[in-house]
Amino acid sequence: MSYDTDLSFCILWSPLHPITAFLPFIGHTGIADFRGVACDFRGSYYVGTDGRMAFGAPTRYLEMNVELLPGGAERWDAAIEEANRVYDQRIHNICCDNCHSHVSLALNKMPLEAFGIRKWDMVKLCFLVFFKARFVSFGGFLCQFLPFVIFVLLMLLFSKR
Repeated sequence: MSYDTDLSFCILWSPLHPITAFLPFIGHTGIADFRGVACDFRGSYYVGTDGRMAFGAPTRYLEMNVELLPGGAERWDAAIEEANRVYDQRIHNICCDNCHSHVSLALNKMPLEAFGIRKWDMVKLCFLVFFKARFVSFGGFLCQFLPFVIFVLLMLLFSKR
């Protein structure tokens, strides 16, 4: 899969519809290695490492500065591989041990300090991506927010009846 944007050393995000339609900050995360190949915790005992993400192509990405990471690209990829091995042995729990936890573990294994965060967890990651990540395209922006806007407009329309 090719993108106009280099996704190397990025946290990746894609919508998780229908949940994203109601809560646009909720989605699916993955992490890209030094070549830009996505890895994501797709379900119990399964981490995808084929460059695709479970719920479609990433619509947002957050670049991480590996120059700040001791060991650079090699340490980045080693931490992702280690997190992948751990999550290949875990049961997926949508609320407590999920794709965000997988990415957080990889970042903690590096260890990488970025955006003022040293100890990564799923909540910090969720809000960091929501507020700081860039959109891959305008279509990605629409994919994340258009369903929510339509939902809100329909709620307003029907609440006035």
